[in-house]
Amino acid sequence: MKIIKPLMLSAFTALLLYGCGGTASIISTPIENIDSSPLKVAELTKAEKENWGHLDLAKDTIPGMSVDKTYSELIKNKKGSSVIVAVIDSGIDIDHEDLNDVLWVNKGEIPNNGKDDDNNGYIDDVHGWNFLGDGYDEQLEYVRILAKGDATHPDYAKAQALYEKEYQKYLGLKTNYDQILQQINDADSALATHLGKTDYTKDEVNAIKTEDANLNKAISIAKYMYSNGMDSLADAKKEINQGLESFNERLNYHLNKNFNGRVNGDDPESMNNKFYGNGNVKPVKKSESHGTHVAGIIAAERNNGKGANGVANNVKIMSIRTVPNGDEYDKDVALAIRYAVDNGAKVINGSFGKSFSPHTEWVHDAIKYASDNDVVFVHAAGNDSNNVDVESNFPDDNVNGVELSNSYIRVGALEPKYGSNLVASFSNYGKQNVDVFAPGAKVYSTTPENEYDTKGGTSMAAPAVAGVAALIRSYFPKLTAAQVKQIIMDSGLAIKTKVVVGGDTNNVKPFADLSKSGRIVNAYNAFIMAAKMAN
Repeated sequence: MKIIKPLMLSAFTALLLYGCGGTASIISTPIENIDSSPLKVAELTKAEKENWGHLDLAKDTIPGMSVDKTYSELIKNKKGSSVIVAVIDSGIDIDHEDLNDVLWVNKGEIPNNGKDDDNNGYIDDVHGWNFLGDGYDEQLEYVRILAKGDATHPDYAKAQALYEKEYQKYLGLKTNYDQILQQINDADSALATHLGKTDYTKDEVNAIKTEDANLNKAISIAKYMYSNGMDSLADAKKEINQGLESFNERLNYHLNKNFNGRVNGDDPESMNNKFYGNGNVKPVKKSESHGTHVAGIIAAERNNGKGANGVANNVKIMSIRTVPNGDEYDKDVALAIRYAVDNGAKVINGSFGKSFSPHTEWVHDAIKYASDNDVVFVHAAGNDSNNVDVESNFPDDNVNGVELSNSYIRVGALEPKYGSNLVASFSNYGKQNVDVFAPGAKVYSTTPENEYDTKGGTSMAAPAVAGVAALIRSYFPKLTAAQVKQIIMDSGLAIKTKVVVGGDTNNVKPFADLSKSGRIVNAYNAFIMAAKMAN
């Protein structure tokens, strides 16, 4: 499932140097590990909010990756080589103004002729492949286990317990939100009638003096919404409706044991057929924006005067549509990884994950295949606020504690504020099974139809790291995937302070205990270390 942070519910529930093959010429000092960096007191500016992941902790007091500093001080006018980055996700708007010039093109394929010109088994795979076909909604993996009705399945009891808990949870949330929406609608109607207009302001609401109990109730509801960051009741209704849409999807599709979203004609339980789907890598609807957002974080065209800058230049994005609105199939993920490797990707981003994986071996084999073929695989750690050393999140790269790959990087998410709340409340963590942390909360990037938006999740942290990996592979192409991983882990800023974990102020741990490296990714240091290692 796409790893984006859960909807925030509290306000409503409360109402109820490089030298390409030559010698390095970088005479720069790495940014030292920062233990007592000043806290950012002022609210971030609009420019900082839209670019915070590229800023510098020492200079800007914002825990970005020093991307802008890397370009201005180290890369300057240097030319790197092109790197193919595969985005295994929900599809990408390949017509987007900030992405249409950074797309991978399969030069062996003649577009739209209905033939497999390059004989790779995929017809008209010009910009990648779509393993989902026309599919969109899907069940969660544990619901599929229950739907098969095999009580002897080793995960059946666990799946049944989780299903009963989650179904009741979302049914209750839907009921609550229906009631809250009715209250907001009633309040909005009462205020509009009293003020004689629908576009009333906060000041006008605050100025109302009345003895009418119903109107006072409407005023109280409006003021409560204002105090929780809403500019109007219209905004509150919009967010409530988004929540309801999410809950209805969860109940009607993700948790519906009778739903079947597999429309591509393929059997996900068999590897006999590996060539299914189609060459249309675009989202099936505008709201399927996850993959487009991820692609922009990696490679949105830099400094073109448009909405966002990607981390890496010299990138060609390969779109592999694999992740539905629900849980991805292990078969699709395994084949997507192999497709990326076989078609030249040097970095793969996987911003998806799930808690059950019936065909883990297929995905493990594919991850090892990527590693064996010198490809970096970057994976989001997940948004359950869990310790993934204890609670599994798939795909991982280990069997019984033994790592299968030397180029798999799992990434946790940071907030744009240095200090005790540095780690995003939703982010998973793990001293053994999370490698690094990177900017993941409140990240601004591309969305379909030439639009831009801010999203949060470890889904946003992973592509930030994939961008750094691509940057290294572009300017230091002789470094191996394993070396790139080691550089990213060793060159980050070691944070020695304690942080709140999982948004629970009673759970405070040393940042160093939340990942294997104990570091936040830093492109500037990585570039310097790569230059030294390359020579």
